[in-house]
Amino acid sequence: MKRVRTYATVSLFLLTVMAAFAQQNALQSQVLAKERQELDCLRSGNYAEFAGLLPEDAVFVDSHGPAGKAEVVKNTAEFRLNDYTMEDVKFVPLSSKSGLLIHKVMETGTSHGKQFTAKVYISALWTEREGKWLCLYCQRLKRDNLEVYDAS
Repeated sequence: MKRVRTYATVSLFLLTVMAAFAQQNALQSQVLAKERQELDCLRSGNYAEFAGLLPEDAVFVDSHGPAGKAEVVKNTAEFRLNDYTMEDVKFVPLSSKSGLLIHKVMETGTSHGKQFTAKVYISALWTEREGKWLCLYCQRLKRDNLEVYDAS
Protein backbone atom coordinates (compact mmCIF):
# COMPACT_ATOMS: atom_id res chain seq x y z
CA MET A 1 0.00 0.00 0.00
CA LYS A 2 2.88 2.34 0.82
CA ARG A 3 4.37 1.65 -2.61
CA VAL A 4 1.12 2.54 -4.36
CA ARG A 5 0.94 5.81 -2.44
CA THR A 6 4.57 6.60 -3.36
CA TYR A 7 3.90 5.86 -7.05
CA ALA A 8 0.77 8.01 -6.96
CA THR A 9 2.67 10.88 -5.33
CA VAL A 10 5.53 10.65 -7.82
CA SER A 11 3.08 10.42 -10.74
CA LEU A 12 1.18 13.49 -9.54
CA PHE A 13 4.45 15.39 -9.15
CA LEU A 14 5.60 14.43 -12.66
CA LEU A 15 2.26 15.45 -14.17
CA THR A 16 2.46 18.81 -12.40
CA VAL A 17 6.03 19.37 -13.63
CA MET A 18 5.08 18.37 -17.17
CA ALA A 19 2.09 20.72 -17.17
CA ALA A 20 4.22 23.61 -15.90
CA PHE A 21 6.87 22.86 -18.54
CA ALA A 22 4.24 22.74 -21.29
CA GLN A 23 2.82 26.10 -20.15
CA GLN A 24 6.30 27.68 -20.09
CA ASN A 25 7.09 26.17 -23.49
CA ALA A 26 3.86 27.61 -24.94
CA LEU A 27 4.69 31.03 -23.46
CA GLN A 28 8.21 30.90 -24.89
CA SER A 29 6.86 29.93 -28.31
CA GLN A 30 4.37 32.82 -28.22
CA VAL A 31 7.00 35.40 -27.24
CA LEU A 32 9.51 34.08 -29.78
CA ALA A 33 6.86 34.27 -32.51
CA LYS A 34 6.12 37.91 -31.62
CA GLU A 35 9.84 38.77 -31.65
CA ARG A 36 10.16 37.23 -35.12
CA GLN A 37 7.05 39.13 -36.22
CA GLU A 38 8.67 42.38 -35.09
CA LEU A 39 11.88 41.61 -37.00
CA ASP A 40 9.90 40.48 -40.05
CA CYS A 41 8.09 43.85 -40.03
CA LEU A 42 11.48 45.56 -40.26
CA ARG A 43 12.42 43.27 -43.14
CA SER A 44 9.17 43.79 -45.07
CA GLY A 45 8.90 47.51 -44.34
CA ASN A 46 5.57 47.12 -42.54
CA TYR A 47 6.21 49.93 -40.07
CA ALA A 48 2.54 50.31 -39.11
CA GLU A 49 2.44 46.70 -37.93
CA PHE A 50 5.79 47.22 -36.15
CA ALA A 51 4.38 50.25 -34.32
CA GLY A 52 1.31 48.21 -33.37
CA LEU A 53 3.55 45.78 -31.49
CA LEU A 54 4.73 48.57 -29.16
CA PRO A 55 2.66 50.02 -26.32
CA GLU A 56 2.69 53.78 -25.71
CA ASP A 57 4.92 53.26 -22.66
CA ALA A 58 7.53 51.16 -24.52
CA VAL A 59 11.22 51.85 -23.86
CA PHE A 60 14.00 50.79 -26.20
CA VAL A 61 17.68 51.19 -25.28
CA ASP A 62 20.73 51.18 -27.55
CA SER A 63 24.11 52.93 -27.66
CA HIS A 64 22.32 56.30 -27.96
CA GLY A 65 20.39 55.73 -24.72
CA PRO A 66 16.71 55.15 -24.02
CA ALA A 67 13.90 56.09 -26.42
CA GLY A 68 10.13 55.94 -26.19
CA LYS A 69 7.72 54.56 -28.76
CA ALA A 70 7.39 57.76 -30.81
CA GLU A 71 11.16 58.12 -31.22
CA VAL A 72 11.64 54.42 -32.00
CA VAL A 73 8.92 54.45 -34.65
CA LYS A 74 10.32 57.66 -36.18
CA ASN A 75 13.87 56.26 -36.37
CA THR A 76 12.66 52.92 -37.69
CA ALA A 77 11.16 54.60 -40.77
CA GLU A 78 14.73 54.94 -42.08
CA PHE A 79 15.65 51.34 -41.20
CA ARG A 80 15.17 48.19 -43.27
CA LEU A 81 16.47 44.69 -42.63
CA ASN A 82 17.57 42.63 -45.61
CA ASP A 83 18.07 39.50 -43.55
CA TYR A 84 18.55 38.32 -39.99
CA THR A 85 19.31 35.16 -38.06
CA MET A 86 18.54 34.53 -34.39
CA GLU A 87 20.87 32.40 -32.27
CA ASP A 88 21.41 31.47 -28.62
CA VAL A 89 17.80 32.09 -27.65
CA LYS A 90 17.15 32.18 -23.90
CA PHE A 91 13.79 32.72 -22.24
CA VAL A 92 12.83 33.77 -18.71
CA PRO A 93 9.11 33.57 -17.89
CA LEU A 94 8.07 36.47 -15.67
CA SER A 95 4.37 35.67 -15.30
CA SER A 96 1.72 33.69 -17.15
CA LYS A 97 1.43 36.63 -19.58
CA SER A 98 4.98 37.98 -19.88
CA GLY A 99 8.52 36.88 -20.52
CA LEU A 100 12.02 38.09 -21.24
CA LEU A 101 13.59 36.88 -24.47
CA ILE A 102 17.38 37.14 -24.86
CA HIS A 103 19.05 36.28 -28.15
CA LYS A 104 21.87 37.07 -30.53
CA VAL A 105 21.02 38.45 -33.96
CA MET A 106 23.18 38.74 -37.04
CA GLU A 107 21.50 41.24 -39.33
CA THR A 108 22.12 43.04 -42.57
CA GLY A 109 20.20 45.97 -43.94
CA THR A 110 20.04 49.67 -44.66
CA SER A 111 19.77 52.46 -42.12
CA HIS A 112 19.48 56.10 -43.11
CA GLY A 113 20.72 55.22 -46.60
CA LYS A 114 23.79 53.25 -45.45
CA GLN A 115 24.34 49.50 -45.67
CA PHE A 116 25.18 47.77 -42.41
CA THR A 117 26.03 44.42 -40.96
CA ALA A 118 25.50 44.01 -37.23
CA LYS A 119 25.87 41.34 -34.62
CA VAL A 120 23.93 42.33 -31.51
CA TYR A 121 22.50 40.85 -28.36
CA ILE A 122 18.86 41.69 -27.85
CA SER A 123 16.86 41.53 -24.64
CA ALA A 124 13.14 42.01 -25.18
CA LEU A 125 10.35 42.04 -22.61
CA TRP A 126 7.02 40.94 -24.06
CA THR A 127 3.72 41.10 -22.23
CA GLU A 128 0.10 40.43 -23.05
CA ARG A 129 -2.27 43.35 -22.42
CA GLU A 130 -5.97 43.04 -23.14
CA GLY A 131 -5.34 40.01 -25.36
CA LYS A 132 -2.59 41.67 -27.41
CA TRP A 133 1.12 40.83 -27.19
CA LEU A 134 3.36 43.92 -26.95
CA CYS A 135 7.08 44.58 -26.69
CA LEU A 136 7.36 46.72 -23.59
CA TYR A 137 11.16 46.91 -23.42
CA CYS A 138 14.05 46.15 -25.76
CA GLN A 139 17.80 46.61 -25.38
CA ARG A 140 20.32 46.17 -28.19
CA LEU A 141 23.98 45.64 -27.31
CA LYS A 142 26.74 45.64 -29.94
CA ARG A 143 28.97 42.61 -30.15
CA ASP A 144 32.55 42.46 -31.44
CA ASN A 145 32.40 45.94 -33.01
CA LEU A 146 30.99 44.44 -36.21
CA GLU A 147 28.53 47.22 -36.82
CA VAL A 148 29.44 49.13 -39.93
CA TYR A 149 26.76 51.64 -39.01
CA ASP A 150 24.97 52.06 -35.69
CA ALA A 151 21.51 51.07 -36.82
CA SER A 152 19.52 52.87 -34.17
